[in-house]
Amino acid sequence: IVHLIIRSLFDTQHLHSVALNCIALIQHLLLTRIHTLKYNMSGIFLVAAKRTPFGSFGGGLKNMSATDLGVAATQAALNAANIDPALVDGVYFGNVIQSSADAAYLARHVALRSGCAQTTPALTINRLCGSGFETVILGANAIKVGDAQIAVCGGSENMSDAPMAVSGNVARWGVKLGAGMHMRDSLWDGLTDSYAGTPMGITAENLAKKYGITREESDAFALRSQQTWAQAKKDGVFDAEIAPIEIKSRKGPQTIDTDEHPRETSLEKLASLPTVFDKEGVVTAASSSGICDGAGSVIVASEQAVKEHNLTPLCRLVSYGVVGCDPSIMGIGPVPAIQQALSRAGIAQGDVDRFEINEAFAAQILACAKELDLDMDKTNVHGGAISLGHPLAASGSRITAHLANEFAQSDESSKIHVGAACIGGGQGIAVVLERV
Repeated sequence: IVHLIIRSLFDTQHLHSVALNCIALIQHLLLTRIHTLKYNMSGIFLVAAKRTPFGSFGGGLKNMSATDLGVAATQAALNAANIDPALVDGVYFGNVIQSSADAAYLARHVALRSGCAQTTPALTINRLCGSGFETVILGANAIKVGDAQIAVCGGSENMSDAPMAVSGNVARWGVKLGAGMHMRDSLWDGLTDSYAGTPMGITAENLAKKYGITREESDAFALRSQQTWAQAKKDGVFDAEIAPIEIKSRKGPQTIDTDEHPRETSLEKLASLPTVFDKEGVVTAASSSGICDGAGSVIVASEQAVKEHNLTPLCRLVSYGVVGCDPSIMGIGPVPAIQQALSRAGIAQGDVDRFEINEAFAAQILACAKELDLDMDKTNVHGGAISLGHPLAASGSRITAHLANEFAQSDESSKIHVGAACIGGGQGIAVVLERV
């Protein structure tokens, strides 16, 4: 601008064009600044992040409602940060398959049962497999616009308790003679996209075909997930994030402190399994995410709250990305979401030290890895949903908690962590975290 003004002093014929150029340049700078401010998360910190162990389908947590699980994770997170629940300004919780009797009230009940004030508002949301990430974004934006200083952000799911449902139109208004009442499996409905006309597994098969992923590659990744989880468990990697749960059993109180879904296996065993969706395909039960029960809770706080309440941040939220994609290959959603989040943060992919992408299916994450050309030595290095399970709304909270707590366990050279998930129906979501 200064250069153009000086030039106009010596050439009045260019004065008009200089003025127009100046206006255009100022508009560009303002729009760029507005875009930067819109997604600038400076001063927003994750100060605690806990999750329950993930129970296997019909396993040790099957009798705990999604609300119960959410309360357990939230109380553990608040205790970890030594935060008085009365200080919480908002509670955001994800839940996909509303299996509990109080599902319509889930976030509110999590808030009240965790000790939050009656005046604290709560919101239950559903962005399917991205719900846990979405609540962190909601909490951060609430802080950004001044609606909150401290927010509880989590996700919870009891897939074991997914109802077998009868249509109200049938049950309430009469059944034709001989027709009977047919029950629908709400769990299967939740894993099937009626718009695309396909279950989630077929979308993974579509990606396998598109990216040339073989059955052998899929099985190898499934084995990797199990083995890396086992090593991480042995090394105590999950200790900081897991909040043990005590349940009642026939033998008395029992403490669950370990994910139930992981198992020992081999390539030979995996190769012997039949494919589920396509006889000539790659997706087996073992190369799919586990149907599980569990919850996670992340405490997000402003810089002011960190200083005022002497909180210790685990990390800073840098940016996020949420996108739509082709529903028939919904598993590719993390790719544009990660690219969007990194672009907003002004961070090159090569500067990311850790990627954690939800393992909906082995073929799905391998497709994402190929499209992004990921370094697998930095990607899902402690297992993922194939090994430890995928309680739908809780997985984003689990990944966020894992990456946030990992900063304290990793070398200080590890500065940027990215978590992401694909979303049924064709979406992707990602968050960027930074060491503090």
